[in-house]
Formats: sequence, structure tokens, C-alpha cells
Amino acid sequence: MNKDLVAQRFLALVEIMDTLREQCPWDKKQTIHSLRSNSIEELYELVDAIVDEDWDGIKEELGDIMLHILFYAKIGTEQSKFTLEEVLEAISKKLIHRHPHIYSDVKVDNEEDVKRNWEQLKLQEGKENKTILSGVPNSLPSMVKALRIQEKVKHVGFEWENKEQVWDKVEEEIEELKEEITANDQHKMEEEFGDVLFSFINYARFLHIDPETALEKTNKKFIKRFELMESYANKHGLDLVKMSLAEKESLWQQMKQAAL
Repeated sequence: MNKDLVAQRFLALVEIMDTLREQCPWDKKQTIHSLRSNSIEELYELVDAIVDEDWDGIKEELGDIMLHILFYAKIGTEQSKFTLEEVLEAISKKLIHRHPHIYSDVKVDNEEDVKRNWEQLKLQEGKENKTILSGVPNSLPSMVKALRIQEKVKHVGFEWENKEQVWDKVEEEIEELKEEITANDQHKMEEEFGDVLFSFINYARFLHIDPETALEKTNKKFIKRFELMESYANKHGLDLVKMSLAEKESLWQQMKQAAL
């Protein structure tokens, strides 16, 4: 990496952001609140590119997100809240502080030691009443939030010993859900269904599987196969709506094999 060239490109982007903010009618109008939805959209576009391992897409979306970061920093400067320099200084200090095994004399044996130190140091920073779970954003998607909750409490020892215990918990929650389905209690069914999902996410963690990524891959796989069904039906003059469930299942299996 040519650090001088990186610095030049970064400063050029900062200059472009300054110019747009001063001269472009749309950019001049934006606030931290109006940008929020766009920022979320850009992040999800990056996630899509990552799932697809689309490296050109990843490069493009990283640029879009970097622009949004500079946009927020520019507005922060205009509002006299913080500057870009302060943003960069703060993250640099944070990274050095949370990596004492690199920048100090703390010894670690593995990745888990690093994560444990990170969470403990994070807990010591900032607000006096900070709790272990206070760093989990409320607006996170529920599946991601569940995973982050489980990861955080793990670092204070609130953790199952092995995946067999976690699977036992999954089965226990499924049985409780079945009981509420039999009782036809809608509120309790919803509650127990949530417990089942939480337990399955925990089991995925023990299998070293990202449940969000796994589900998204399944979504994409389903979409691909269903669109093949639609294409086949249209090509052969078939009406999916009027086909029997058995016929649809047979066609699904054909498309499943075709998609392999």
C-alpha cells in the first residue's frame, strides 16, 4: 500500500465533500437525520456484495460508505460538535487502548482472549452506568442483535459448555412452543417462537455459523429456484396459480436439480 497515495486520495475526497456541501443544492440540504436512511441502505448494499463475494461491488459500496462518514463529519464540524480530525483521533485512541496485547504488555493466547479483553475494556470506558449489554444498538435487526447479546454475555462466563447443551435447549424450547400451539394461546406462541429462534441463533454460534448470512443465502437460493419455476411455467404455457400443490412440488424438485 502506498500510504502517500492513500493520503492524497483521502484528502481529495474530503475536498470533494466540502465542495458538494457548499455548492450542490441537494448536499447543502442534508442533515444527519435525512442521511440516516441512505446510510442504512448503503450498508445493506455492502452486505449484499459481501454475501455474493462481489469484490467490485464491495469496492464501490465501501466508497459510498466512506462518503457518508465524511458527510456526517462535515455536518458535525458545521454544528461545532466535532471535527473529522477528532473522529480519526478518537478511533485511533480506541483501537490502541483496546489492543493492549499489541500496544502494551498484556499477553493473549488466542482470539477469545482478544475478544474478552475488548469487551472488558469497552465496559470500563465512557458512561459510569454502562452495562455489559448497553453497547448493543436498539436499532439492530433482531437476528443480529440476538447474536451480539449472546457474544457479549459469553465474555463474562454466561455461556453453555458445549453445543450438545445448546441443542438440548433448542429441543426444550421447541417442546414449549408445541405446548402453546396445542393450547392455542397466540401471545404465548409468539413468545415461545421467539425463544426457539434465540436458541437456534445460539446453536448457530456454537457451530461457527453466522445465522444472518446463512438465512440470506437460503433466501437467495429460494428466489433463484422459484424464478426458475416461473420461467419454466411461462415457457411451457403452465399457470402456477392453477397447478396443484403436488405439481408445484414436482416442478420445484426439477428446478432444484437444475440449479445445482
